[in-house]
Amino acid sequence: MATVMMHAVVSVDGFIADEHDEVGPLFDWYFNGDTPIVEGPEGRHAPFRVGRESVGYVREMWASIGATIQGRHLFDLTNGWEADPPAGDHLIVVSHRPKPDGWHPEADVPFFDDVTAAVQEAKRRAGDRVVAICAGEAGAQALALGLVDEVAMDVVPVVFGSGKRYFGGLDGQHLLGDPTTVIQGDRVLHLRYPVRR
Repeated sequence: MATVMMHAVVSVDGFIADEHDEVGPLFDWYFNGDTPIVEGPEGRHAPFRVGRESVGYVREMWASIGATIQGRHLFDLTNGWEADPPAGDHLIVVSHRPKPDGWHPEADVPFFDDVTAAVQEAKRRAGDRVVAICAGEAGAQALALGLVDEVAMDVVPVVFGSGKRYFGGLDGQHLLGDPTTVIQGDRVLHLRYPVRR
């Protein structure tokens, strides 16, 4: 059965974007190295070149992802990655609004208004691979419902002060285990925590 991993790049003070949805320097580390994330024909991943400390971790993580879940806000900002997510073979969207008329009619990208149903479908599609749910409101809902197994953060040394929170509007306390991954890269710290149940 698939593992569900909540993931995003995040500032040290816990934001995935500023209040205007700008990511500022959060993604700079994806382009500051000499090593491509994807070996061989690069295609859509051509611009991603990270430092040698990060490449093994990022390659393994991206290769492990079978399905990605994003919320409607991120869908609208990225145009649903044109139905081709950065990692994984499948994209699922959590939204109370339907798929936009005419948006990639050929694409098998289901929309769910219930995060539990979205996670169930993502697990079915991912098989024994990882389901990556984007941090923010959708990820926070899944965590609050006990659907997340692991929290993965790529922490960048910048302070936003305000903006869109990694854990969205999550209420209450949720305990994580000790980190299973701690890798210092070039302008990024990769962390992974199991979720305590």
